[in-house]
Amino acid sequence: MTLKIEDQSPDFELPDQNGKNHKLSDYLGKKVLIYFYPRDFTAGCTIEACQIRDSFPKFGNINAVVLGISADSVESHKKFAEKHYLPFTLLADTNKEVARVYGVYQPKKFLGKEFLGIVRTSFLIGESGKIEKIYEKVKPAAHASEVLIDLERG
Repeated sequence: MTLKIEDQSPDFELPDQNGKNHKLSDYLGKKVLIYFYPRDFTAGCTIEACQIRDSFPKFGNINAVVLGISADSVESHKKFAEKHYLPFTLLADTNKEVARVYGVYQPKKFLGKEFLGIVRTSFLIGESGKIEKIYEKVKPAAHASEVLIDLERG
């Protein structure tokens, strides 16, 4: 399944870093940034999460929700969120089902080896649940600013 702008965002239900389940449909009426990232505690993922953390009040000011998703466990997310004081929700997609539905579980290469993994990609979801923007090949240090510019433009 290849998602594109204007598609209805597939609903899902996943546990957060505290074990509480979240459904995407719970956030209808709000803008939602769903950002998929490879792994807790890796350099790029930490930079991206901390940039979003530092900009988080601006997301709240424009009634936007942030949901980070990786295949890490609830426990890993809890440690990651606590260590970096992350004020937003991290969702555990341990079976990679949501990543597959969103098309971000793909072949990757690292040090000459090919493997399947989550490709850093984000989706900006509108109040009606439709995809407004897809961010591919995300640059962790600039991503929060890029999304905020798009949110402020409306």
